[in-house]
Amino acid sequence: MIDSRGEPLIGRRTRRMAARLDEPREPPRALLPRPHYDPESFGRLSERIARFLGTARFLVYMTVFLCVWLSWNTLAPAQWRFDPYPFIFLTLILSVQASFAAPLILLAQNRQDYRDRVQYEQDRARNERNIAETEYLTREIAGLRLAVSELATRDYLRSELERVLKELNGERAAKP
Repeated sequence: MIDSRGEPLIGRRTRRMAARLDEPREPPRALLPRPHYDPESFGRLSERIARFLGTARFLVYMTVFLCVWLSWNTLAPAQWRFDPYPFIFLTLILSVQASFAAPLILLAQNRQDYRDRVQYEQDRARNERNIAETEYLTREIAGLRLAVSELATRDYLRSELERVLKELNGERAAKP
């Protein structure tokens, strides 16, 4: 088959693929646009939610909610009950809450693991620097000790001066 330019369709496709090997392919277009979100802000939100889910306040709120739900749907008149005894709607709500809470908690844990890993690497680098500085200072102190041991001390100088003084006094006494 030949297209409107007079080129065979199969050959043109092969040439187009061969000519564009140095260019990246365009990503395929999605039927629906992808939602754009900031992963950092979403991560912070998930950490706040996970932090709240792990508090006593959440447990008290959930307990009060369940008690109100169960008492309303068992003690209220039959026409006012919206979720009779097997409490299927309550089960659905709790399942949805758990299905959202679990990934948010995992996301918060992953972010905390990443922060811990970064903190560990920084601590390790700081410890390596501290060890290097300590070894340097140890070598400097050892060098100073060696240099000081070669210096004359005050007692050594006194004893040498006394010895020289005795020699001079001895020579004077010997020369009458």
